[in-house]
Amino acid sequence: MEKYERIRVVGRGAFGIVHLCLRKADQKLVILKQIPVEQMSKDERLAAQNECQVLKLLSHPNIIEYYENFLEDKALMIAMEYAPGGTLAEFIHKRCNSLLDEDTILHFFVQILLALHHVHTKQILHRDLKTQNILLDKHRMIVKIGDFGISKILSSKSKAYTVVGTPCYISPELCEGKPYNQKSDIWALGCVLYELASLKRAFEAANLPALVLKIMSGTFAPISDRYSPDLRQLILSMLNLDPSKRPPLNEIMAQAICIRPLLNLYTDVGSVKMRRQVVLPCLCALGGAAAAHNVTAVQSRVQLMLLSLWEGARLSSPTLILLHGGAVAQMASLYQAPPMGAAGGPSLPGATEQLQPQFVSRFLEGQSGVTIKHVSCGDLFTACLTDRGIIMTFGSGSNGCLGHGNFTDVSQPKIVEALLGYEMVQVACGASHVLAVSNEREVFAWGRGDNGRLGLGTLECHNSPQQVAVPPEHEAQRVVCGIDSSMILTVKNQILACGSNRCNKLGLDRISSAEEPSPEDQVEEATVFLCAQSAPLNQQPIVCADIGTAHSAAVTASGQCYTFGSNQHGQLGTNSCRNSRVPHLVVGLQAMKVTVVACGDAFTVAIGADGEVCTWGKGARGRLGRKDEETGTPRPVQLEETHPYVVTSVACCHGNTLLAVKRE
Repeated sequence: MEKYERIRVVGRGAFGIVHLCLRKADQKLVILKQIPVEQMSKDERLAAQNECQVLKLLSHPNIIEYYENFLEDKALMIAMEYAPGGTLAEFIHKRCNSLLDEDTILHFFVQILLALHHVHTKQILHRDLKTQNILLDKHRMIVKIGDFGISKILSSKSKAYTVVGTPCYISPELCEGKPYNQKSDIWALGCVLYELASLKRAFEAANLPALVLKIMSGTFAPISDRYSPDLRQLILSMLNLDPSKRPPLNEIMAQAICIRPLLNLYTDVGSVKMRRQVVLPCLCALGGAAAAHNVTAVQSRVQLMLLSLWEGARLSSPTLILLHGGAVAQMASLYQAPPMGAAGGPSLPGATEQLQPQFVSRFLEGQSGVTIKHVSCGDLFTACLTDRGIIMTFGSGSNGCLGHGNFTDVSQPKIVEALLGYEMVQVACGASHVLAVSNEREVFAWGRGDNGRLGLGTLECHNSPQQVAVPPEHEAQRVVCGIDSSMILTVKNQILACGSNRCNKLGLDRISSAEEPSPEDQVEEATVFLCAQSAPLNQQPIVCADIGTAHSAAVTASGQCYTFGSNQHGQLGTNSCRNSRVPHLVVGLQAMKVTVVACGDAFTVAIGADGEVCTWGKGARGRLGRKDEETGTPRPVQLEETHPYVVTSVACCHGNTLLAVKRE
């Protein structure tokens, strides 16, 4: 007990005394449950051991957190989280006859729902779910399930036969001596929801036999007509006498009445109010090695043009792709290209037919009301940013790219919970890592870490977001990810970079003139974000930059475009393929003021202030929007003359180019 200071006794239960204590190390209030071991029966000892075992398995924001257990004065002490708002039963009792509004009821209910779902996914039955075991935070807005003393950990498909729990919440099958399973917990959940809506228990009687008869009949007083029919139906479904007809937890979560409070819970708790309007591009930023079949775009009153090869279809000139379905408003609509041949038969080797890529609208299931403002694609995974500053990811979980604390694949967009306390304004995906920026200029990184691409000072991978140490004199405005490197564009229009600097593709070499740097001035790799040190990147304000496979490009405030890195295929904009570590001014673009630049694997695309498009580099298979195979100097791309367009954004992926355009 030397680590704790007792304050007062807050409860006495069948197994012992509950103390409120102060943890001396951090001055945090905690609960210590004191269970006298010597006086305990075998069953009581097992129950105490079980509670520790169960609490160690559970980790959820709506479940009381377990800290540690130890022996003190012949008693088992279990240290756990303190919830200062009291129990839900006390909260209901204080309401007297003042009914709660439906939004408040559902706000509490979905938190209990999520907590119980977490418990069941760990193959655990609570077996004593009741309002007395549901605790509140000091603001009485967050609920936490506690008291797992009689919970049952299931092995394989075993069922619990012991009759336990508070009589008012026990299920009909338990009254009949049938085995207890997850559906019995759902009955208790229905009792809790009924109690929230009526401020009284669903089943009460003067004695136990009368209570059992009442439960077995399944009769209870209806809730007030002020509540929606959906709420009444939800209660009836959970209090069905037939366990097989009670909906499982995932079905309850999918019901329309629960979707909105669930979304509000994930987007409102811990969120920061928007301080300024952030305008994000409607076209996805494609990671340096994003797979062609993983290209994702958000439609927002724009049309897309596809230039280049798409899964076997040779498109040597810009082709208009209409994304049907209207602009994104309340529902986020994502468009994905399935493998060619899915709609029009298999694509044969050497086939010359012009197959049109098929874009299919796919709604984000379970994300009703979410507005997606920006998406970014990596290699087999996607990150979405909502207008509420929430990041959701889905796809392959390899390398921890999804940021969910594991390496598990996710088929539907899932919120990156570690970032819920921040309002994110931009996200960028590399082939196997992610960077994101908050409205407070904080930068977070996760995924594959070799070459130092995460900027965390190590080469380790991370499967959950880690805050990046940005040099204190700089503030992040935008992030860019390549295959094995990353960039930060600062508020003062400077470049910070980390990762592989092969061929000086990040501009980290110390170069003050047009001369090649000496070996001691060359930087091959950086594990933390460093300022670009190659002139003129460190001398002029940079407003746009992008990273390709082996080269990068940057645009200055005056509209000049500089390229740096490998020039093996003329991607730097010079006919000479001689490799140089010195940033190169793309002379062929002097007639236009460049506003946006994008880098592919071995080519570059630039957009001018008037919407003109120029490309250069390796042009095999039409990726440059022209029929010539390769050019080291910029050449214009001719868009369809019959449809006047203005190009607003561009993204490159391996050998593909996407242009976002609007009609004049």
